[in-house]
Amino acid sequence: MSNLVTELRILSEDGNIFDTEIEYIISLYQRAYAWEDKQLTQLIEDILDVSEEANYYIGSLIVSKQHDKYEVVDGQQRLTSLYLLLSCLGIEVKPTLTFACRDKSNYTLRNIDELLLENRSNIDMDRVEANLLRGIRILTNELRKKDFDKEIFLRKLSKVVVYRIEVPENTDLNRYFEIMNTRGEQLEQHDILKAQLISYLDTDVEKELFATIWDACSDMTGYVQMHFVSKNNTVREALFGAEWNEMPKNNWYSYKNVLKNCGKADESFKIADIIDKDFAVSNYDGYIDEDIRIRFESIIEFPYFLIHVLKVYVSLNGIEHEKAGTKIMDELLDDKKLVDAFDRVVSHGIQDGKYIRNQKTEFSKNFIVCLLRTRYLFDNYIIKREFANDNSDGEWSLKSLYVSGQQSKKKPYYRNSKFTKSGEWTTTNDWRTKTNIMIQSALRVSYTSPKVMHWITKLLIWLSEDNCKHIKNDDLTRYDEFVEQIAIDAVNKDFFAYCEDGDYAMGVDTPHIVFNYLDYLLWYDNRKKYDDFTFEFRNSVEHWYPQNPSEGTFEQWTDGVDQFGNLCIIQRNVNSKFSNMSPEAKKSTFKDMIAKGSIKLRIMSEMTESKDGKVASLYWKEKAYKTHEEDMLNYLIGACRE
Repeated sequence: MSNLVTELRILSEDGNIFDTEIEYIISLYQRAYAWEDKQLTQLIEDILDVSEEANYYIGSLIVSKQHDKYEVVDGQQRLTSLYLLLSCLGIEVKPTLTFACRDKSNYTLRNIDELLLENRSNIDMDRVEANLLRGIRILTNELRKKDFDKEIFLRKLSKVVVYRIEVPENTDLNRYFEIMNTRGEQLEQHDILKAQLISYLDTDVEKELFATIWDACSDMTGYVQMHFVSKNNTVREALFGAEWNEMPKNNWYSYKNVLKNCGKADESFKIADIIDKDFAVSNYDGYIDEDIRIRFESIIEFPYFLIHVLKVYVSLNGIEHEKAGTKIMDELLDDKKLVDAFDRVVSHGIQDGKYIRNQKTEFSKNFIVCLLRTRYLFDNYIIKREFANDNSDGEWSLKSLYVSGQQSKKKPYYRNSKFTKSGEWTTTNDWRTKTNIMIQSALRVSYTSPKVMHWITKLLIWLSEDNCKHIKNDDLTRYDEFVEQIAIDAVNKDFFAYCEDGDYAMGVDTPHIVFNYLDYLLWYDNRKKYDDFTFEFRNSVEHWYPQNPSEGTFEQWTDGVDQFGNLCIIQRNVNSKFSNMSPEAKKSTFKDMIAKGSIKLRIMSEMTESKDGKVASLYWKEKAYKTHEEDMLNYLIGACRE
């Protein structure tokens, strides 16, 4: 690592990040402390997520060394929050953090102990900075929660590191800060990782090629082909062929001439264009028809994509940890451990009997090729959000990029990705595309955190294995079956195995994948009836017959209220009154929501009616829910257990 980059441990046996003779100065041009509940609670949660087995990177601190002091250029909000956190934990910190020309801020930092003890008689409250005081109170409330274990938290905190990065000498700090503040960006882990991997390469040409591919892949908007901009599309066609849609080559040396004689970018504007009052840079990626502009959004960000790609690389190359029985990668997809994940593979990985640490150059070359090829597969075969024209309501999409026009006038357009064998009808492909979209979107809305989207890794490995044999051999006709098997495995593991005694009563703890996979099965068997159905982020499991009925309106149900037949999944922002209403009240009050909601919910609503002389809620509780549960379980058992 460069001598301008230092790894700082927040807490160690020898002290903490502020146990230093060097002072950190927050300059006057920086804004005042501004972190609130969201950022501070996230800081606590990030630390609680730390594994005690490896370092956990939590951000970077950009500084300028001024004699024996560090002027903080970027990262002061996090640094100040760590100072407050350590103080709130009762850890002694040296007064090495100072705000230039802000007496209230400095007075508050020097009197944190008194503020924590609420010794107001010893404090001049008029001199206390309000935002810092609010931060102290937020952190204190979090640390005083009943389930907070200070000892475990401190062990995890000892694994947290931050990179202190010094800007070069003679940097114009005002200009640098203005740029950083305008862009709203901080040097992230993937920036550091990029620099490390480039440092393994030998020549400037190799480094430039690596950086070109990395930068194109790092922009997760749209399709990767469109991020290679050059005169007459030279680079784009060298990588993806004349039609811009070929799989990139699987050999680093196939790329050695890509950057030669490319000329400058052809997507520039004349001054006359820019000063025109109607000038605007388009944010659309192309067209699906001549008059329908379209843009795409990825379902994950670049740091997470890098972890997926590393897992793909490890799998394809059979890389194992040098210590038998030790995992080479963590199960969790944690962007805070991005640098650590790569360091573990490079430092401890063995491939074909050889240590990767002894062949870093080859690792860097092979990884960047894997990154480009995996991004191509990701763009074509992993769902994304598609937005047409000025419509802000996106939809799930699986499309591939094609071109129209000739030579320098080529333009991108998009159509459904190919899932048919040669010679099959376009209508057959449209049917398979829809099926793939539905099962993938069922997984997407079930696993909302990018840290647990393991299904993406599994699909990318399947698509990549044996030099992408499934694409070459027309195996994509069964792609939806492979995707569906991921859902089946999850339902078996997290539902049927848990309810092996035959009592399907997990209540609100029922995994979301169970509801969403069931909806997929119901949709698949009744496509015409449920043609309007789409998977959305329905993240709240609720009881149809309420667990706690509105007081005095109808009787409580204790022995079966948590049964699967009485459960539904809805959007969390639905009126909170939903949970305590009777089934018939829900049916009438939330008619529109139900009509657009989960298919299981729609069926429950249809079955809620008065019958056998009993009101709808009573009939539901005594009989209808059992019938519904049997029907729904038959769908799941038929798909998962046969």
